[in-house]
Amino acid sequence: MITIELAEQTDIRSISNMAHIIWPDAYGEILSKDQIDFMLEKSYTIEGLAEGMVGGQFFYILKEDGIGQGFVALKTLADKLRIEKLYLMPNVQGKGFGKALIDFAIEKAKVKGKDILELNVNRNNPAYHFYLKQGFQVIETVDIPYYDYVLNDYVMQLAIDRTASS
Repeated sequence: MITIELAEQTDIRSISNMAHIIWPDAYGEILSKDQIDFMLEKSYTIEGLAEGMVGGQFFYILKEDGIGQGFVALKTLADKLRIEKLYLMPNVQGKGFGKALIDFAIEKAKVKGKDILELNVNRNNPAYHFYLKQGFQVIETVDIPYYDYVLNDYVMQLAIDRTASS
C-alpha cells in the first residue's frame, strides 16, 4: 500500500538520505560528478532542505508499506502550482509511483484553485518522456546559470481541469 504524507522537520534526514541515493543514479549519465555533489550539498543537506521548507516548499513523502520511496516538493505561486522536486528511489521506478505523485500534485492544484501545474526538467533527463506521457507540454527551453553550472532545462506545464472529478 502506498501513502503520500506531508513531511515534517523530523523527515528531513530521510529526504536527504533518499536524495543522496537517487541523484547519482538519476543524473550519473547527464551531469558531472562535481555538479551532482554540488547540487546535493546545496539543496539536499539537512540545512538545504530546511531552507527549502522555510522558502515555501511543501515536501511530501511517498511511502510503500511505511517505507519512504520518493518525495515531491510543491510550491504555490500566484497563478500556478510548481513541482520543485519529484524523485523516486531507483528500485521502485516503473511501479506507478511517479504517476501517483503527479496525480497527488494535480489534486493539490485543484484544492488551491490553480489551473496550471509546472515543473522544470533537465533536457537530457529520461523523466522528460514520463512528463510528456502525463500530459505536460514544453512551454520554454531555458539555460539557467546556477553558481558555476548551467541548468539546461525544459519548463513544462500541465493544464488542470478543475471541473473534472477525480
